[in-house]
Amino acid sequence: MIIAEVVRSGFVESVHHGSVAVLGGQSRGDVLSPIFPRSSNKPMQTVGMLRAGLVPRDGADLALISGSHYGEPFHARRVREILDAAGLTVGDLRCPVALPIAEKDRDDWVRGGGGPERVLMNCSGKHAGMLATCAANDWPLETYLDPKHPLQVAIAEAVAELAGEPVAATGVDGCGAPVLAVSLTGLARAFQRLVEAAPGSDERRVADEMRAHPELVAGTGADDTVLMGAVPGLLAKGGAEGVVVAAVPGVGAIAIKVDDGGMRARTPVLLDELRRLGVTAPAMTELILGGGEPVGEVRAVR
Repeated sequence: MIIAEVVRSGFVESVHHGSVAVLGGQSRGDVLSPIFPRSSNKPMQTVGMLRAGLVPRDGADLALISGSHYGEPFHARRVREILDAAGLTVGDLRCPVALPIAEKDRDDWVRGGGGPERVLMNCSGKHAGMLATCAANDWPLETYLDPKHPLQVAIAEAVAELAGEPVAATGVDGCGAPVLAVSLTGLARAFQRLVEAAPGSDERRVADEMRAHPELVAGTGADDTVLMGAVPGLLAKGGAEGVVVAAVPGVGAIAIKVDDGGMRARTPVLLDELRRLGVTAPAMTELILGGGEPVGEVRAVR
């Protein structure tokens, strides 16, 4: 079903199909078949790490471990600190090398003679958390990405329990870690459980740290960071291939998958659904440019 359209100069130029699961509202499309939530799985994976024995040196580390950071200097510094506290180094990371996502920081880094590094990859926080969990258990470090590794088994159990359904498939995410398939309904259910869990529980610790430190979840100007900074109580996490999920305690949860993987459609649809649940959301327009000037937008449709 069409969930968003691209309007240029008043003319509908393109459309995006997808599905939207809404707990507390009206779902649309196929919200029961499994999808790969990609990085939207990260908060659940962090809960699995805590249950397996991860002891963060600083609570805010949980936000970075659950995030897809932009490679800003404070992100890379915290990744190194997580590893150092566990007696590890950046050489233990098995995520790919990358440059910062943040344009200014990427340009500054390259101008300074820097190149792609593992610590700059947007999933390095998650990988550092995985390694720290292994170190706490004396589990093998070299194979921590193997789905059969004790770490990944524990994470899969946590994801299934939080989603309220079995993991339907296990793949390899862009960062090399296992990615676990659940339905959009299961994804929304998991986030609602995170924000409504008892204070002090592993689930609530992850949700609270992400909401308290949204700059560690993504980065300066990023949608996740802006939304959590603007809407009290809201927990949000985007994922590749057009996935995003958000939850507000006492209100509901929303999980979205854009069928063609288009990232530009997910935020307008999420904002529209939040407003329909009565949540006051900030204006975050996905602009369409012509001659370098705004001539249209991506807008949600029902």
